Amino acid sequence: MSEVIRFDLPQSAIPSHWYNVQADLPRPLPPVLHPGSHQPVGPDDLAPLFPMQLIMQEVSQERWIAIPDEVRDIYKLWRPTPLLRARRLEKALDTPAHIYYKYEGVSPSGSHKLNTAAAQAYYNKQEGINGLTTETGAGQWGTALAQACSFFDMECVVYMVRISYEQKPYRRAIMRSFGASVTASPSDTTNAGRAILEQDADSAGSLGIAISEAVEAAATSGGKYKYSLGSVLNHVLMHQTVIGQEALQQMEAAGEYPDVVVGPTGGGSNFAGIALPFLRQNLTADKQTRLLGVEPAACPSLTRGKYAYDFGDTIGMTPLVKMYTLGHGFVPPPLHAGGLRYHGMASIICELWDQNMMSMSAIPQMETFAAAIAFAKAEGIIAAPEAAHGIAGAIREAQAAKAAGDERVILFNLCGHGHFDMSAYDAYLGGQLSDYEYPQTEIDRAMEALPQVG
Repeated sequence: MSEVIRFDLPQSAIPSHWYNVQADLPRPLPPVLHPGSHQPVGPDDLAPLFPMQLIMQEVSQERWIAIPDEVRDIYKLWRPTPLLRARRLEKALDTPAHIYYKYEGVSPSGSHKLNTAAAQAYYNKQEGINGLTTETGAGQWGTALAQACSFFDMECVVYMVRISYEQKPYRRAIMRSFGASVTASPSDTTNAGRAILEQDADSAGSLGIAISEAVEAAATSGGKYKYSLGSVLNHVLMHQTVIGQEALQQMEAAGEYPDVVVGPTGGGSNFAGIALPFLRQNLTADKQTRLLGVEPAACPSLTRGKYAYDFGDTIGMTPLVKMYTLGHGFVPPPLHAGGLRYHGMASIICELWDQNMMSMSAIPQMETFAAAIAFAKAEGIIAAPEAAHGIAGAIREAQAAKAAGDERVILFNLCGHGHFDMSAYDAYLGGQLSDYEYPQTEIDRAMEALPQVG
């Protein structure tokens, strides 16, 4: 009889609540500050951008937040997602490690992003908002929000980082198929975009620039639109914890418990989704699972950034958040194919890193794509370039287990498929990509422009 390699759950096992890690953190998160007064922001300061229910979730200290029935019904389209043991990859690596992956690519949008997009669209609809503005890098978030808005008959306005807009035409087509408008950022449709284009008419764009444009579009809409963010914020990370909660049940069914949990880190939502429920076990149940984030060497916000207050966008429209940052003026190199290119990181993840409650690796682009190809050949799934960072981190762990001769249990989050990211694979296979390490001189220059907060 063959060994079980896939662990599925019934729909009744879809979590009924999101897990809010703020209730269990050893110290409270640093306050978010008003960009002008540098005083802590209150709900009224955020109301022009977010519905009140999400603002309350952002600051909540309750451990469990109930998932609305309407959102949970949407989750049933793809949740629970499967947990698989990567037996063929283990064999290819000749490792004694046991490798498991949680596969979020089965969602209608092809990634984990729909877990929060559905929730955010729901709460905005409840408040009577007509539509949402947002930014997107590689396109997975824009795809998810476009679908979520279509579920609730809402408009969706997407500012897509220009380099991705040009490299990923099929992502644009998916968003538009669901009724979203998609504009390459920087654009001439906002003051923020025009200011960037005046400085660099050929700007490849960045998430920070696209955020500036999306925030401006919402703030100047006269209440017609609110702004929606796919990562970084506390409530976004909380919505993703359905991933780790399901994984806890599935690892129990597999009869094992992870020694290490791996997830890519760009803004933090993917890593948080798989890791935070296991962190709760570390904090409350005396478990000792190591939590490993993986970021690109080309955008090393946690491993090389400074823990300081900075703007969440390029122009300086957003509140100030204390985070590990490369500077809000950071523009990633266009040669880096994939997402995970935000200049900062979620406040929750920054606190975990600052308090030594997680580990980090910065992995170069070529190693990341080599890992993705190895995984595809063994397990049959083409991963999104963002997700491939998690694969690369897991493979490093498996190789370390082989060197040490131990059977460590590795769990990673395969956060999305790469079916619409094949131009990046084509460039890699054609020898058109190379490694890029962000220069320290650029980081030092960016640090000089950080806001001066007392």
